[in-house]
Amino acid sequence: MNKDFIKAITITPWEKVEIARHKDRPTGKYYIDNIFKDFFEFHGDRLFGDDKAVIGGIASIEDVSVTVIAITKGSNTNENIERNFGMPNPEGYRKALRLMKQAEKFNRPVICFIDTPGAFCGVGAEERGQGSAIANNLFELSRLKTPIISIVIGEGGSGGALALTVGDKILMLEHAVYSILSPEGFASILWKDSKRAKEAAGVMKITAQDLKGFNIIDKIVKEPRGGAHKNPIKQADIIKKEILQSIQEVKSKEINQLVNERYDKFRKMGN
Repeated sequence: MNKDFIKAITITPWEKVEIARHKDRPTGKYYIDNIFKDFFEFHGDRLFGDDKAVIGGIASIEDVSVTVIAITKGSNTNENIERNFGMPNPEGYRKALRLMKQAEKFNRPVICFIDTPGAFCGVGAEERGQGSAIANNLFELSRLKTPIISIVIGEGGSGGALALTVGDKILMLEHAVYSILSPEGFASILWKDSKRAKEAAGVMKITAQDLKGFNIIDKIVKEPRGGAHKNPIKQADIIKKEILQSIQEVKSKEINQLVNERYDKFRKMGN
């Protein structure tokens, strides 16, 4: 049996968490810069301010005009501080929804990149309606009349990730993770000991392979050997091809059929 294959199938869930959190893992902004052309960024939620943990705007991929949105971490310490380590405030989710509604108006597919430990849980975020902002995104995305393609590229944590993952196509990088909360949070709640995070990762079923088996996601996207951070350019090229294929698939369907199938898919997840 191929040694690389053996190595791939023996990576533990916790090792995948570590790869997903790797400091050099490509960010959502990296993919926007290296996959799309003519990106024009929009700012603000028209209610409070601009959340730099969420970046979004209009762009093109090949000859297709799209709206692209990313929950993004930084590529260094200063950028991580500026982007709040990829933890959006409510204005970030409201900005994302504003851009999605604009995409619906102009019949542009929406492409979402997700990489977040979870929504920011600060006092200010709660005062400004964090839970309401996330819930409203879930409600509106379930009936948005334009195609939605969501890609989990690193961490997909809690409702903070789900707020951009109600899509017609949900893709997930091979070593990304997607879960109700972090392994540390799970261990703290269940066992009152965050140091058991490694054990928690093993029972949470958070890997792309687990989630594909449960039909939570639609497709696993291959990563370069060792993870996306080993060859970001190659990873961007792989994702670009997957996006173009997904756009072709979703645009082949009549919009009401697409919305009904999206709704049914998420209803089944709750059963």
